[in-house]
Amino acid sequence: MSHELSLDDIVTEFLQITCPWCSPSRSQHAMQATLWSGYWASHQPDVDKEVTVISLITGSVAEFYIEPMLPHIGDIDLMLHLNMLLAIPRGHPPPTQLPAEFHNYVKVFEIIDSHLPGYVYLKLRYLLTQCSYDGNYNAVEYDSGQYLSNQSYRSQAEIHGPAEVHRPEIGFLPLSSDIVRCIHCLSWPPQAADWPTRHRNDGWPDTTTLDRVVSNGCDVVGVAHHQCKQQEWMGNYQWRLSFSRAEIVLINSWMPVQQIVYHMLRFYVKTERMTKSADNSGADTLSNYHIKTLMLWACELKTRSWWTEDVNLVRMCVQLLHILDKWLANGWCQHYFINNCNLIDYSFNMTNVRDQMTLVDQTWLSTWFVDNYIQKCLQLSNCPQTILRLFDDVTTSIKLQNAVSALFAWRHNRSLLDLWTTFHFAELSFPVFTYIYSWNARSFASWVTQWTKIDSPLSVYITAVAFLHVACRLLKHGLNDNDKLMDILVIMCGLQFTDIRRNCHHASSVLSLNIAAKLMKVVANKSVSTMSLIEIELFTAYLHRALRCKDSDSDSIYCLANVYLAVLYYAKRQFQTAINHYTLVTRSQDHSQCSSHVVQGEILPKIDNDVDNMLGLAQLYQCVQNVALNEQLQSLSIFTTELFAYYLHIKHLAITNDCQYRQTLLQNEFKRY
Repeated sequence: MSHELSLDDIVTEFLQITCPWCSPSRSQHAMQATLWSGYWASHQPDVDKEVTVISLITGSVAEFYIEPMLPHIGDIDLMLHLNMLLAIPRGHPPPTQLPAEFHNYVKVFEIIDSHLPGYVYLKLRYLLTQCSYDGNYNAVEYDSGQYLSNQSYRSQAEIHGPAEVHRPEIGFLPLSSDIVRCIHCLSWPPQAADWPTRHRNDGWPDTTTLDRVVSNGCDVVGVAHHQCKQQEWMGNYQWRLSFSRAEIVLINSWMPVQQIVYHMLRFYVKTERMTKSADNSGADTLSNYHIKTLMLWACELKTRSWWTEDVNLVRMCVQLLHILDKWLANGWCQHYFINNCNLIDYSFNMTNVRDQMTLVDQTWLSTWFVDNYIQKCLQLSNCPQTILRLFDDVTTSIKLQNAVSALFAWRHNRSLLDLWTTFHFAELSFPVFTYIYSWNARSFASWVTQWTKIDSPLSVYITAVAFLHVACRLLKHGLNDNDKLMDILVIMCGLQFTDIRRNCHHASSVLSLNIAAKLMKVVANKSVSTMSLIEIELFTAYLHRALRCKDSDSDSIYCLANVYLAVLYYAKRQFQTAINHYTLVTRSQDHSQCSSHVVQGEILPKIDNDVDNMLGLAQLYQCVQNVALNEQLQSLSIFTTELFAYYLHIKHLAITNDCQYRQTLLQNEFKRY
């Protein structure tokens, strides 16, 4: 600071310097949120052992990318929805495809409008069942007219509005979590149909952001309007539309100055006790959502130059607070997404808040931020006594500038220590969480997705810890008899198979065989590496799982799994084991059903040139046939399980130079093959 600045300029410069952009990898709050997300992903609901909780990090952690000097995050906000429940707008057809995290059986509820804009009811309409062959969902319609209670699946935790407050069970998680149980809707709701297309003068949000918002859909959370809570039926069955996913995308697209102003307004309103809280029974009229709505409208209606030219954060806050004052005077705060929804209730007492806002001007607010914000930063930062003494006398702008400059320098010198503290927290917490909580493929995949979003250099460390964790368990329990570890290991190898995530509690022979085939397709396109060797072992384990499944008595599955295992052991030169498997196929009495599952020769490890030649000829024939008929035909299958088993038998006899080899050549059965 080279020249004397006004008080509002000092506040502006202080906020701009102490609220830098911070990547999630440098934010301990983001890491705590990811750990909480992992906790809930591994938390098995009481509904059904196959049901999984899907978590979404919301609130300040997800919205802010600035890291103010003054802590701005008091808890971790999460939205949780079950993977067997889905909401759709009224009149929409049931979906035929769903994201990978959903269950293979899904109850679908129609969103029915109530008499209050933004509040709805959920009526059970369809049961979706996933087809094992093509992965699509088939719908069965319900006629029961059953409505879903907003108390469904809610725990006995402390309730704060629609949220449940959960205290950390592990000491190194200092922040509690506020979870909101919801039901996800994949479609953009018709109640907000005008939002994507309404006219915008300054081009915010841009087309790309609009598309992202709409594609994320919305959620419905289990809370009734306060006017309806005392009415028995509406109080138990009313839900509220939530646009948290949209708000995260929009706020992340803001310029840094817009995020700083949002932070300042939230801090001012909360400090002055204008927002709803336990110790604020007098005003109790505003919430953070009113401030968020004010900022969303300002970002859309204000020109870009208003935010970027001659930046004065205090002046911006004053003007926006005056807009809020007008809203309160008129009793109208329009919901940002729903046109006819008013966020101001006439039952609220506006007098206290409006009296406070009439005092706000640029000089008053500048002084307020020096006394309440900068001084509080000083108290919480544990800075040296030399800097504290500078703030003892800030009666002039020059003295305040000098004190603030010293604080800036000290803060900058601590940046590496702060970064080390964040990484140390992650290095400690991840192994502990991995050890304590029970994982399945769905929950582990969800957690991996959250860590990937952080995009941290810790990703290599996290992967190594996860592999060590699985390796320790494998030493105790083995691979072939541990379905859960097999599924998790596939996810760890980076193979996001929808089959595993949807069916992690239901191991069928068809599912196991399909996963095995997909693994071999992956391996077939790779050079030999440690990872490919792991994938081959997984392929073998899934084939054994297909054989031990209760439904493995199907001839086609039984024979195909044994043929694949015979080929694998043959390629490893474990001939006796290979013989054991293909003999089971040749001794089978009935091969009439085996044509439904044929050997995919192209995914098998190389055993000789004959197989490759046959595959090449089949591919050539297929191409000629497609060209001749001018249409795309299905892939030609040339290897039945019975044929391939006999082929392996002859190959083995030829290699071992068995005395039976010549006799076999003369047998009519062999000649036929």
